[in-house]
Amino acid sequence: MKQFEFGVYSLGERIPDANGNSRTAQSRIEEIIQMAKMADEAGLDIFGVGEHHRLDFVTSSYAMLLAAIARETKNIKLTSTLSVISTADPVRVYEDFATLDLLSNGRTEIILGRGAFLESFSLFGASLNDYNELFEEKLNLFLKLQEQQVVSWQGNFRSPLRSAQIAPRPVQKKLPLWIGVGGTPASAVRAGRLGLNMALGLLGGRPESVKPLADLYWEAAREAGHDVSKLKISVTGHSYIAKTGEQAITEFLPHYNQYFHYFSKDRGYPHYHTSAEQLTPQRAPGQILAVGSAEELAEKILYQHELFGHSRFMGQFDMGGQPLARVEKAIDLLANKVTPIVRRALSK
Repeated sequence: MKQFEFGVYSLGERIPDANGNSRTAQSRIEEIIQMAKMADEAGLDIFGVGEHHRLDFVTSSYAMLLAAIARETKNIKLTSTLSVISTADPVRVYEDFATLDLLSNGRTEIILGRGAFLESFSLFGASLNDYNELFEEKLNLFLKLQEQQVVSWQGNFRSPLRSAQIAPRPVQKKLPLWIGVGGTPASAVRAGRLGLNMALGLLGGRPESVKPLADLYWEAAREAGHDVSKLKISVTGHSYIAKTGEQAITEFLPHYNQYFHYFSKDRGYPHYHTSAEQLTPQRAPGQILAVGSAEELAEKILYQHELFGHSRFMGQFDMGGQPLARVEKAIDLLANKVTPIVRRALSK
């Protein structure tokens, strides 16, 4: 049986916190590096950084940030969460992550996807009319780069490769590759058909609504002849842990509201606000939002494991300007309380 893995990630937003305080890009980057060091020292398995190209994020050059983290950590695996491959050059992405693998001594993974924000399309001259075709072509090219050191290739969205030397090569034979999936069945089927790991981004609702995606993934993988014992599903999403469920709600709520109010306003949606009374039921095992005590979060993960068969959980603890001191406590609880509860239960 695969050992269940635990990690944390940051998207690197630097919006004003619940009290209206803003952070500089430099201080926010330092916070993310400190988060990664905390996770490494706590014994977590993986740390991730997302890609965004906006003034209210600091992770446009996310691979460079991961490289800095690689030199500050010893054991924790490092990944993108996720790389927007549709608007990137797969050759450059591969080169960056192969270099990261060398810097980290073989601790690098990568999640490829299309992302929840669209700013990179206009920034890098890609058309939303080619949304699906861009992802398909660039994913397939990345897979080819994983297999071959010298590549000849031709597509529709970048110049041809003619006996191109793809360097450097990573420490690992292949970079562990995941496909980021939101809620699109076709994406789950694609990941399974290609024999790639699937990273589910889940923000709320009931896990039963997501089970069909996991079922499609496993079914597609089996039908394509892949050994499903070697494949993995991860669950990622907004998260916060405190000593009690009540404390978790109290400390999480202002930052959760601030995060969604800011981005709802940015997208022209109505003002977002939820109350403690509305959020408290989300602590139940049958709810996706990963907020509560360590025991409550462990119960959620085990319940979802029965539905999805997943083997990794990654939480976003720093959303909405959550103070670093609280993030550190949440990381400690994830590593030293949630992890042993889940692993003991799954070992029976």
